[in-house]
Amino acid sequence: MRTRMWCTSVMILLASFMCLVQTSYAAQRYVSDPHNAMFVWMTASTLLSLAFPFMLLLRSQYPESVFWTSCAVILVFPYDPLLMLMALTSLVARRSDTARTIRAVCAAAVIGGWAQLRDVLRTPDSSLWQSAIFAKPHTGVDGEPLIVLAGIPTIAATAIVVELIAVAVATLIGLYIRSRARLIRADERAQAISRHAENLEHDLSDKRLAEAIAAEAHDTLAHSLSLIALNASALQVEAKKLAKASANADDGSVHGRPSGDGITELAAKADEIRRQAAGALDEAHAIIGMLRHPQQAWEQLQPDGDTSLTRESLDALCADARSAGTQLNTWIDVQQLSMLDEDTGKVAYRTIQEGLTNARRHAAGQPVSLEVHADPGQGVHVHVSNPMQSAAIVPGNGLTGLEARAKSVGGICRFGTDDRRLFHLDVRLPWRPRHPTPEAERVQ
Repeated sequence: MRTRMWCTSVMILLASFMCLVQTSYAAQRYVSDPHNAMFVWMTASTLLSLAFPFMLLLRSQYPESVFWTSCAVILVFPYDPLLMLMALTSLVARRSDTARTIRAVCAAAVIGGWAQLRDVLRTPDSSLWQSAIFAKPHTGVDGEPLIVLAGIPTIAATAIVVELIAVAVATLIGLYIRSRARLIRADERAQAISRHAENLEHDLSDKRLAEAIAAEAHDTLAHSLSLIALNASALQVEAKKLAKASANADDGSVHGRPSGDGITELAAKADEIRRQAAGALDEAHAIIGMLRHPQQAWEQLQPDGDTSLTRESLDALCADARSAGTQLNTWIDVQQLSMLDEDTGKVAYRTIQEGLTNARRHAAGQPVSLEVHADPGQGVHVHVSNPMQSAAIVPGNGLTGLEARAKSVGGICRFGTDDRRLFHLDVRLPWRPRHPTPEAERVQ
């Protein structure tokens, strides 16, 4: 619970003022003898009355210490109890222990009553209660004798009652501040719970959406891939039958019969189709599993040796592309890949993978150029280019997602078609991830 500085400043000014007023009245009886020890004491009390109220600056951090110190100050010095009452309010507001609160209130009532009685029992000219509150108007000034309108018992009873009322008011103010602070904290907790409930509802909605997508993918994509794999297997069986029949026949005995080499190549292609379809089916099932179990998916998506940029994974990507029939030309210069950040390495790997996949999809049979440069000084630079068969390319989820991945580690992703209808994918990544400052650009 923090208090505004302006409120603390007002409290310090009021406490200092009341301490000065009380001290000035108490010092009246010693003014005539400056060498008296009590006059020196009153002078010191006047100076210290400007310093003691500054302890209120610490009432938020140390409410008990400030309160009990103020009690000691009121007991020792001829000060008004207002300083102690302010400290009492702070203690009650910041501590909810009932026993501690009762002790503090009782101590404040006793010490405050004693301070008021101390003032009442002084001589009339040095008592605030007698000379300022119960004095007859226009007496005690200009040589006019001071006339007190009530006796000492009446003044003492009034002073004690007023002090008890002041203690009660200070306690009630402290309880009000405490209750208001509790209400604010309860409201903050309620808002936090409400936000948490909204997040849970949003997560539940996302989970339902993911389950719906997973079910749809399972019913469509997985089914289609299964048919491809089944047909490829049937094609492979038929190719093997043809190869066996060709081997049993005499060469050239039947006009137009396929050659053994052609049938073998057909069987190899069928096996390649079956293998790729089976791999795609496994990947589809893996993605469906990630949608249904996102927490496990996060763990699976962490960088590893197969999805980070290493010499082995780079060679595997190039080998897979060439085995799929891609005419791949590479310029690779990589250094100290073992020191490359895992997140950056994963983005670089996905960049090369997406670039080669995109080339096979949109420019089948066309030559593809791959440039990879990596070193701690320059970071990672990946450039993939290939001729376009269509007039233009519409960025799909792969390129858009790649753009977001590059930005997440502080890199730049640019892609587009030049005047020669060559499609370029250019990604530059820092060696260590940083907050992205440049916006991702697109080459038009």
